[in-house]
Amino acid sequence: MRLRTPLALFGAALLVLVGPPLLSTGSGSDTGTQIPGLRFMVPNTPGGGYDITARTAAKNAEDAGLTTGIEVFNLPGAGGTVGLTRLVGEHGNGRLAMSMGLGVVGAVHTNKTPKTLADTTPIARLTEEQDIVVVGKDSPYRTIQELLAAWKKDPGKLPVGGGSSPGGPDHLAPMLMAQAAGIAPRTVNYIPFDGGGELLASILGDKVAFGVSGVGEYLDQIKSGELRLLAVTGAKRVPGLDAPTLREAGLDTEFTNWRGIVAPPGLSEAERAKLVGLVSELHASPQWRESLKKNGWNDAFLPGERFGDFLTEQDRRVGSVLKELGL
Repeated sequence: MRLRTPLALFGAALLVLVGPPLLSTGSGSDTGTQIPGLRFMVPNTPGGGYDITARTAAKNAEDAGLTTGIEVFNLPGAGGTVGLTRLVGEHGNGRLAMSMGLGVVGAVHTNKTPKTLADTTPIARLTEEQDIVVVGKDSPYRTIQELLAAWKKDPGKLPVGGGSSPGGPDHLAPMLMAQAAGIAPRTVNYIPFDGGGELLASILGDKVAFGVSGVGEYLDQIKSGELRLLAVTGAKRVPGLDAPTLREAGLDTEFTNWRGIVAPPGLSEAERAKLVGLVSELHASPQWRESLKKNGWNDAFLPGERFGDFLTEQDRRVGSVLKELGL
């Protein structure tokens, strides 16, 4: 996560680390990446960022010949903490992994769940991406400036939807937008949804005035005209998308989200190494590089223990931001 505000609430360093060099031709049998019966848990509903990431990773790994028969399944609830609790309960299961990201870090704080990411085995951070501010095609707001003007007049009357629980990326982004616009974060009418799929229906059905989500989740709807893209939250414009950054819109803030993979606790060193190896080979594959480009994801690969250190720092920073924002 990277957030920058006038108060310098916090900033996460963008670490784009290159994975280990390929040691083979990419054949799963050659590299030892084959994990029969591997399952990817998605801790939110179909269509969200965790879901797209997991299904893309599974397909790319199979297309690259790294492993076969990966099962992707959804276990939504409580911002990802239902899935997290299930994962931690699968102690020693080397055939299970979970797609996750900043949203789970925040949900642990806001839901005060007894199980945390410190109880998991970190495998790798995969991507970083910007959030986007979108409205339905029939929305009266045609520019980010028009939306901000209406939002400032009466924040409570313009509900904003996000595909994450309070403390997650789709919550933190509009809260930082509000602060930069001079709106008290406590007055924002934020409505959480369990993933981008649920959020999309509410944006299209005019249940919320605008939505905030990851750039890769709604590219098809933006290109088809179902959604109108008003702004992106990162430091630079997204190639191929006609939308200003928040700074270009006059808001002194920026924000990026990230996603990765964790596994149950209690794995043997061999099981942990095999999962990290599989994801490292995936990261080096042409299939994955093409998916990064297609989905507007930035490569933010960070494997193993370094990802564990990053998770510890993110946990501390999210807690600090929620406190600073009075949330």
